[in-house]
Amino acid sequence: MDPIRIGTRGSKLALYQAHHVADLLTSKGISSQIVIIETKGDKVLDVAISKIGSKGVFTEELENQLAEGKIDIAVHSAKDLPSRLPEGFEIIAFTEREKVNDVIISHQKEFPELNNREKPLVLGTSSTRRIATLKHYYPNVKTTDIRGNLQTRIAKMEKGVCDGLLLAFAGVHRMGYDHLIRKELDLKQFIPAVGQGSIGIEAHQLLPAEIKESISLAVNHVPTAVCLRAERSFLKVLEGGCSIPAFALAQWKGDLVELKGGLMSLDGKNRLYDLFIGPEQNAESLGHQLAESILTMGGDQVLKEIKKTLNE
Repeated sequence: MDPIRIGTRGSKLALYQAHHVADLLTSKGISSQIVIIETKGDKVLDVAISKIGSKGVFTEELENQLAEGKIDIAVHSAKDLPSRLPEGFEIIAFTEREKVNDVIISHQKEFPELNNREKPLVLGTSSTRRIATLKHYYPNVKTTDIRGNLQTRIAKMEKGVCDGLLLAFAGVHRMGYDHLIRKELDLKQFIPAVGQGSIGIEAHQLLPAEIKESISLAVNHVPTAVCLRAERSFLKVLEGGCSIPAFALAQWKGDLVELKGGLMSLDGKNRLYDLFIGPEQNAESLGHQLAESILTMGGDQVLKEIKKTLNE
């Protein structure tokens, strides 16, 4: 077999993830090479992701290279993968999931509590889900939109743009910034984005089946993949990208899969939530059940308002 050409974005975090996948392939005797590709999300840094048009903002250029056969697989943060892939594309593996929590990192050693009203905090984040969650639980906290790679965001924070950054633990940990973590956020309040903490491997249908199977056997972590199938089916029904403040987390409870999640209005006032549990083979139907429940609670109207606001 020729070396597997791994397509990736060029940020340090993306390259870390690509090298992690390369290591998993190497452990099964499969050689690989890494190909760096710049995406729209990397080029447009002065506009919020929700305003760019979230579908494919970090994946489109990689998919073009897959379709043209210039790379064999594309490596993405699973939370960046749209709920519906373009025709001809598929996810063939998910890596074992890192801790899923959101965290606050800061250069300030003594970091105040989120509910501290005497010193209102300013947190940097570009996530509509995190902003809406803060507005719901901690309306005194202010946010500022900060984009760019992790190192760029930290530099902006240190210049005083904000007191701290609200990020996924996985990226912070992978980049070795654990020492800056000041608070690990409670999963009861801050339920993560769909797929947060895992790496997704995308391929095109032109890639021969035996190569896909070899890659999947080396990289795919089945317990994680089952959970992400449930979460992604929820997002697919909502037709949500990463600009929608939806959240979902599937976890194993013994032999069963528990899926909890929901949707928030952009102003944080409306938080819709439900929970379903079932066997592994029903993972995708759990996602459908959760989505239908959220839509029935008024999620259809919330989505309509979100899309109207983001398109203004």
